[in-house]
Amino acid sequence: MKFLKTDELNRPQISDYAGLKKMPVVVVLDNIRSGLNVGSFFRTADSFMVERLILCGITASPPEKEILKSALGATESVTWEYFSNSEDAILQLKSEGYSIFAVEQSDVSVSLHNFETVSEKKYVLVFGNEVKGVDPNLIPHLDGTIEIPQSGIKHSLNVSVCAGIVLWSFYEQLVLNTK
Repeated sequence: MKFLKTDELNRPQISDYAGLKKMPVVVVLDNIRSGLNVGSFFRTADSFMVERLILCGITASPPEKEILKSALGATESVTWEYFSNSEDAILQLKSEGYSIFAVEQSDVSVSLHNFETVSEKKYVLVFGNEVKGVDPNLIPHLDGTIEIPQSGIKHSLNVSVCAGIVLWSFYEQLVLNTK
């Protein structure tokens, strides 16, 4: 056994990345306050070939220093847009045919391990503010909520950790299980 070096991983070059097929998932960041979390979203989005990130409200945008620190270059590969409010972004994505799911605890949440994607659908995953969660004003526009099961005393995970778990599950279903 040996650990692989970066040049042995056969990853695409930045010049080729834009032309690669992306997972049919858009991630909406609803008022994420930490630039480090935003940078982690960029890096995770790159890793799982997310179609694009939508940054909303107080969510910082590149080239903010903290984003660049944790994104490690992923701001150059991942397509992103900014909307002053999340509701406008959600309404536009809904008009483009996306199914909209908040990653949030609700009285009707589907546990992530029970959520089954449909290969013909396009998805939006909304991740909310680190303290307040997803804006309740978005509820009328949602097709549902997805919750990560947890057993500890804390009621939530760091939002960028949450994104890694949820996006892995979508990647597993939409990309790995279709090959």
